Amino acid sequence: MIEANQKIEQILNQLKLVIIGKEDVLENLLVGLLANGHILIEDVPGVGKTTLAKALAKTMDLSYKRVQFTPDLMPSDILGVSIYDQNSGQFVFKKGPIFNQIFLADEINRTSPKTQSSLLQAMEEGEVSTEDAHYILDKPFFVLATQNPLEYQGTFPLPEAQLDRFIMRLSLGYPDKSQEQQILKNPSSKMVLESLSPVIDSDGILELQGKIDSVRAHDDIIDYIVNIVNVTRIYEHLQLGASPRAAIDLLKCAKGKAFLSGRDYIIPDDVKSMVVPVLGHRLILSAEARIEGKKISDVLAGVLKRVHIPVI
Repeated sequence: MIEANQKIEQILNQLKLVIIGKEDVLENLLVGLLANGHILIEDVPGVGKTTLAKALAKTMDLSYKRVQFTPDLMPSDILGVSIYDQNSGQFVFKKGPIFNQIFLADEINRTSPKTQSSLLQAMEEGEVSTEDAHYILDKPFFVLATQNPLEYQGTFPLPEAQLDRFIMRLSLGYPDKSQEQQILKNPSSKMVLESLSPVIDSDGILELQGKIDSVRAHDDIIDYIVNIVNVTRIYEHLQLGASPRAAIDLLKCAKGKAFLSGRDYIIPDDVKSMVVPVLGHRLILSAEARIEGKKISDVLAGVLKRVHIPVI
């Protein structure tokens, strides 16, 4: 446990060199990735989303590819395409950028639903199927997707089935005044990125994921998670509640949070801290709640108040 936490601390310290003042977001990002999930980052342009993905790939020594999602992007631009080889007289499959361990889908909600849905199999099963073959993606495999706030022009909202594949939705947000001053005084992000060195490799990440899986969850904690998701399904301000996959992901992330805190067991605070990032993007507010201007975080705070907190 001590050695694993030291490795996690090294990863976080490297990420903090390029993303200043967002320690809680970086920790949640690491929790989601080590829980073997995919991350959706919703934010305005220019706050460091792409830089964060590059830093993560370099720190973890993983293959990385970024694709800018645009309205004319096709599924074959992501998955790959079969090309006729004149020498062999056969079609040869040319792998697309999805065949990288970290795939950054930049501004995913600027492309069509058809192209968005091409990621579903890779995200859920770690596999890609074509007309003639079936490919297993290298592990670990992470999709980091960024999206602009939905009120921006030219966006295609992700459908519920796609959102449910992301273990968390995070937001970096704007830095405060002191943090922005520090950003301006520091060297450029490109120079900082070039200075980063790998602190872990694929095998090390898979080992950490295995350790997180082994974190213990008391039956009372399981009941706590189930009660939370059940309340979301009957809560008056919610039109759509959390799915069983959401409950599984909440447990996974609670395990990851406990592990980052140096424990091999979950406490209720681990679950509570993960409720908004894990459930927030999967729920739909009722029409009345939207008219009243309620935020999903406030609604989830109300959900938590209705659920008995176990004593562990």
